[in-house]
Amino acid sequence: MSIASTLGLGSDRKVRYAFVALGDITQEAMLPGVRHTGNSEIAALVTGDPEKALGVGEQYGITDCYGYEQFGELLSSGKIDAIYLATPNWRHAEFAIPALEAGIHVLVEKPLEISSEKCRAIMEAEKASSARLMVAYRLHFEPATLATIELVRSGKLGELIAFNSTFAQMVDPENHRAKNGVLAGPIFDMGPYPLNAARYILNDEPTEVVSAVGTRHPEAGLGDFDDTVAVTLRFPGNRLAQFVLSYYGNTLDTYTVIGTEGSVEVNPGFMYGKPLEQFITLGDKQSHESFKNTDHFGGEMKYFSDCILNDRDPEPDAEEGYADVRVLEAIVRALETGERQVLQPFTRTRRIDTDAQEERLSAQRSPELVNTSNPGKGKEKVPKN
Repeated sequence: MSIASTLGLGSDRKVRYAFVALGDITQEAMLPGVRHTGNSEIAALVTGDPEKALGVGEQYGITDCYGYEQFGELLSSGKIDAIYLATPNWRHAEFAIPALEAGIHVLVEKPLEISSEKCRAIMEAEKASSARLMVAYRLHFEPATLATIELVRSGKLGELIAFNSTFAQMVDPENHRAKNGVLAGPIFDMGPYPLNAARYILNDEPTEVVSAVGTRHPEAGLGDFDDTVAVTLRFPGNRLAQFVLSYYGNTLDTYTVIGTEGSVEVNPGFMYGKPLEQFITLGDKQSHESFKNTDHFGGEMKYFSDCILNDRDPEPDAEEGYADVRVLEAIVRALETGERQVLQPFTRTRRIDTDAQEERLSAQRSPELVNTSNPGKGKEKVPKN
């Protein structure tokens, strides 16, 4: 029996999602994208802020609202088929595991969790469940990203030598990311982007964290963690990946892939809400392509719902989330000890399918945010009452 039949879903039905945690990413990006997926709908909201539940519920006509302590009640209500999980990183297992145990599908924001141990617990829960889990790697469905992967796979760049990236934003000291130490800092918050990109570009897994160096800028007004971190990873085949993460730099998100016969820079490369662009050099010939801005969030939800309705396993699964977290853990250890960290051998069993995963939903306008704000310093804030 298919998953669609088990849930009572037909080809004309939609996957009913509960949105767990109504922070900036949920309100600003994910909720606005649901309406044009064609196969998903908002069924319930979960938050610890009743005022937020009321305000967001009014925007989308949703009256089924639950506190975190009522999550079990929601899971057994029969009102939902899946959850979108966007709590702080260290609370993902807390909600993902009981959802999977209840047969409820899980779309969870990255990173999957903050330790390999918790990731493995989630993976075991999914293995024992009839439900599926996907990690919200939105760029796995974004046209510029997939075009870059195809360029690399074509061999036009020659033998790949190095991957280099910078991802920076000026984080507001009042944002929760600035108040919860290393687990909410740039390594776990921004690190998955260049790390995941290095892994899908080089089509392999790193063998060691060569170095991780951090700095703190008192004038940034941030918490007790390194606000800027530089990382070097070694990959098989004498390839290196390096990236800088910062909560105290002017906005920049770019990565460059260098080969023996060419290179490609994607700039912007990670952010949503604007077109991503490629700058390609093959020998001495240069070209540029700008890709249309798309709805990354609606696209990934559409893909996941399609997997649910058609009984298919999603590509950015729990193993993909684990593959990043094991490296993020090692980066933290290297930062704390000043020593290189050798990674245990690991083989990813699945890679991005560029033909099957591209989504081109049109970009959506963000609504007024309720009791939350964008993390960027200087951005318009919504006061907390």
